[in-house]
Amino acid sequence: MAEQKGSGEQQLMSKQRSNGTVWLVGICFMSGCTVGPDYVRPEAAKPAAYKEAEGWKVAQPQDAIARGKWWEMYGDFELNALMAQVQIANLNVAQAEAAYRQARAVAQAARAAYFPTIKVGASITRSAQSENLGKALPSQIGTVTDYLLPIDLTWELDLWGRIRRDVESQQAAAQASAADYENIQLSAQAELAQDYFLLRDLDTQKQLLDASVAAYDKSLQLTKNRYAGGVASRADVAISETQLRTTQAQAVDVMVQRAQLEHAIAILIGKPPSEFSLPPATLAALPPPLPAGVPSTLLERRPDVAAAERRVAAANAQIGVAIAAYYPTVTLGASVGFESTSASNWLDWPSHFWSVGPAISETVFDAGLRRAQTAQARAAYDQNVAFYRQTVLTGFKEVEDNIAALRILEQEAQVQADAVKAAEESVTLTINQYKAGIVSYLNVVVVQTAALNNERTAVDIQSRRLAASVLLIKALGGGWDASMLPDANALARTDDARFAGNGSAAPVAAGTKQDAK
Repeated sequence: MAEQKGSGEQQLMSKQRSNGTVWLVGICFMSGCTVGPDYVRPEAAKPAAYKEAEGWKVAQPQDAIARGKWWEMYGDFELNALMAQVQIANLNVAQAEAAYRQARAVAQAARAAYFPTIKVGASITRSAQSENLGKALPSQIGTVTDYLLPIDLTWELDLWGRIRRDVESQQAAAQASAADYENIQLSAQAELAQDYFLLRDLDTQKQLLDASVAAYDKSLQLTKNRYAGGVASRADVAISETQLRTTQAQAVDVMVQRAQLEHAIAILIGKPPSEFSLPPATLAALPPPLPAGVPSTLLERRPDVAAAERRVAAANAQIGVAIAAYYPTVTLGASVGFESTSASNWLDWPSHFWSVGPAISETVFDAGLRRAQTAQARAAYDQNVAFYRQTVLTGFKEVEDNIAALRILEQEAQVQADAVKAAEESVTLTINQYKAGIVSYLNVVVVQTAALNNERTAVDIQSRRLAASVLLIKALGGGWDASMLPDANALARTDDARFAGNGSAAPVAAGTKQDAK
């Protein structure tokens, strides 16, 4: 009867412990308590329209920027081939891709805290008590071998949302890292396009200078012949030769900057400068018509703005993590295993043991540590909000700057084209006058120099228009959109083959748009 009574009491106690555990777990999942402020996207300046877009001819339709491959709008096959190598071989892009994978792994590590931790271990310990202890406890005298095989489970119950806020913060940080990747890639592409067009500008100027050198050489021969015939003076020959040598020097000088640009392009595509060269070609591309869109859409189209906004969300969640430290920590622990003093019956059923129960702990004194950590988290949030708003303002400025540049340079190009025509006509007329003996050769030099300068200026304006169009595309996000950020499901995946560690693929995944809560 006594054995039955004892067995009944044990069953009752076991049932009570089980009910207590279920009740405690129920509190965790039913309460859904999450301390700290819920995230709301900060307000930022949103002008109704771009000031510089007034009177500017925009593209039709409004989404003319090719998604991803915006450089194809220029119709330059050499540029297309170079751009294909930026994502694969550019080392800054590779660093950003690795940083994104690191941030995604941190988010996955934070998510693991939702689940219990189970540890399995085995130990064999041989020990002997001291003689003094043996005098007090004679039964403990002797050498004992302890065979232990425990399985331990620990599980922090997220009663106050500390884990949820940490996961929220790390996922937002991973999204910010993904946007950083896109921004660094876009910056590398824009830099490559600018360097390429500037190199082609120099190629065109070199071609103009070489053609002028050939023309000036003929003029020098003509002047020498006229001098030999007593028609021209020795001063005319000296002026003609000075003009020729000066233009030759300018043609040589152009190659210095061209070589440097070629080296810069090599670095952008991940090659040593000694292993890369571009054959000369004239600047043939023209700025494509580009859509500026509505200013409010810029917040969704620029990856740097998206990265700044996601960091605000991450900082906001960290406030919740700091506040949760004020509340008790509840942990569910369980242990089961086998223990014996003999290897022969180590794994026998009578050698088994188990224990289960919750533990609660609360910090009662920390000398202001939690208060300081909460203040730090709030200050970090304010800092990120200010940086986000500054990034938005900078984005609007860059769009306005390059719209103005494109609009004004287009007008300048038209005026400069007329100036080139007038200069060419002036050269023809003056040379005919010189041949007729009406004017001196100095007049020819003046008009030829003016014509060359006007032609070079026209090429320079075309190059500046192309650079402004590239910068406008960059300022508008290069066809990127915030909906391309990886969502929580994409961040949780570990079997995505696109992230093999070689920096050869963009860390974006098709997912839902990360709207502000």
